Amino acid sequence: MNSHSKSTHLDKVTMGTLLVTLGIIYGDIGTSPLYVMKAIMGKEVIREDIVLGAISCVFWTLTLQTTIKYVILTLKADNNGEGGIFSLYTLVKKLKKPWLIVPAIIGGSALLADGIITPPISISSAVEGLRIYEPELQTIPIVISILLGIFLIQQFGTKTIGKFFGPLMMIWFLMLGLLGFSHLIGNPSVLKAINPYYAIHLLSIHSEGYFVLGFAFLCTTGAEALYSDLGHCGVKNIRISWTFVKTMLVLSYFGQGALLIQHTGKTLVDLSPNSDNPANPFYLVMPEWFLPFGISIATIAAVIASQALISGSFTLINEAIRLNLWPKVRVKFPTNIRGQLYIPSINWMLFVGCVFVVLHFKESGNMEAAYGLAITLCMIMTTILLGYYMMLKRVNFFLIVLVEVVYLSIEISFFLSNVQKFSHGGYVTVFIAGLLAATMTINYLGKKIRRNYTDLVDMDAYVSILQDLSKDQTMPKYATNLIYLTNAINSNKIEYKAMYSIINRRPKRADNYWFVHVNVTDEPYKMEYKVIKYGTDNNILRIDFYLGFRNEQRVNVLMKKVVTELVLSGEIDITSRYESLHKNNVTGDFEYVLIEKELSYDNDLPPKEKIILDLYDWLKKLSLSEEKAFGLDSSAVKIERFPLVINPIEDIPLKRKQ
Repeated sequence: MNSHSKSTHLDKVTMGTLLVTLGIIYGDIGTSPLYVMKAIMGKEVIREDIVLGAISCVFWTLTLQTTIKYVILTLKADNNGEGGIFSLYTLVKKLKKPWLIVPAIIGGSALLADGIITPPISISSAVEGLRIYEPELQTIPIVISILLGIFLIQQFGTKTIGKFFGPLMMIWFLMLGLLGFSHLIGNPSVLKAINPYYAIHLLSIHSEGYFVLGFAFLCTTGAEALYSDLGHCGVKNIRISWTFVKTMLVLSYFGQGALLIQHTGKTLVDLSPNSDNPANPFYLVMPEWFLPFGISIATIAAVIASQALISGSFTLINEAIRLNLWPKVRVKFPTNIRGQLYIPSINWMLFVGCVFVVLHFKESGNMEAAYGLAITLCMIMTTILLGYYMMLKRVNFFLIVLVEVVYLSIEISFFLSNVQKFSHGGYVTVFIAGLLAATMTINYLGKKIRRNYTDLVDMDAYVSILQDLSKDQTMPKYATNLIYLTNAINSNKIEYKAMYSIINRRPKRADNYWFVHVNVTDEPYKMEYKVIKYGTDNNILRIDFYLGFRNEQRVNVLMKKVVTELVLSGEIDITSRYESLHKNNVTGDFEYVLIEKELSYDNDLPPKEKIILDLYDWLKKLSLSEEKAFGLDSSAVKIERFPLVINPIEDIPLKRKQ
């Protein structure tokens, strides 16, 4: 991969970078016109006040949520150019408030759940346009086939086809704007919906208002993904391109509204030419001759939107692994494009989830009820973390309170309106988000419990023993260079299990002893290391790596770099000590020892901790081994198992028989 240092090109604004931004950032939010107005109107009779109120809700949702909260405010909370709820969490955790992990877990899980519902609803909405020509068409096989194709190509990366995403999304947005404008000029009175009075009137007077609010929220579901993809395009490119995107989206919504008002008193079913299902206002605004092109472009846009959500899910899980929130799984890098990665297990988990959603709901109209509930939770969590970020930046207290009160009020209103859809399908995304959150919580707490009970000893107490062991000719040599991975953050400490392995289990004589620790930093792409030497012989070393939470932890590659630099500076001799090999300057061997802790049965644990650790061990068996997780599968590695005795059973009523 290329270096993960912060790219200066993210700060440049050119036609090329703006085009790339269109292709990467706006897939989710850009395809919302496919289903929002159809979801709002349903099978109800079209009324002008409902249409104006709905359009007003959409306009102000895009303005308040997407424009002000995300594009203006939240994009300021960048972590060395990277965005997303986990990047935001790594910033605010500097405040030393442990409970902030809770909104991070809930928000991350909800965003992943959104990644499972977005591809089915976008692709289904687009493909269902074919029913204009074939009313009885079964769209499920087509949708699943498209989904399968999308998930199959992930393993190859999107370096080639990604070049076309920007131009294709440009065509999509221009199509939205032009079609909307063509109906808007025929009924410009719909522009009065810009007045928030119509939204307030709908919400306060009509019983349908709160239900409409839940569907109107769908127009901004991609705002969280927009923040997550910050690192791919940069703040300036997003803010400038959003002006164009929002204009096209607004024109599309107002154009659909203008068309609906012309059919006041009818229903969308009445406007459906060949079916008993409600017509989609998105396709009604198209001239008949343009429909084949419109359906094709919509399907392509839905595929691009799905691709963006899938790529975002990979990035999210990769961050979660580095933050100890997700079990270690295999991460691949199919291309040399920064940030592009592929996680096989997550890819197929998402595919199974998407297929389940398609088979369970069958129609995009049924999926609309499941959509939105989980992502409102994510937005609420982001707002909470954003408040603490503003505190970290010493923003005026009254401004922080104003932002928090305004946006929590808006988002809690969205959440309550979406809760009404729980029994109609919202339970699906909540269930998925709940499973993901449970996995993150168990992994986080399991690691924390193990870490709290890890038996650490002073390194100084063992230095002389290791030096003597290294010189003991009566003992066969185990390796020239013996390397242990350690979780001890304090460089003066080491796990007892490591010393037990070297000295007690089977004494391991080596010329050089290495202890390696990986620190995950809050800076996403940091790559630094520090060397500490113990004793007088300079053959006991500790290497501390400082790697950003988006970096690959390939210890074998990193160690080769460190060893090379230490040899060149004359700080270490790694040539074999065997006489015949030493005189020919042959490099000695490197042996890694990994100690896997297994929960011992000799524990008397509180029930809560026992359940968490049992579940954690189960997750660990399903996850990647430490050997593969640290990129050591191509190195010489010895796996040792060590019983984890956290709280030994001491009070045993055993008596000696006389």
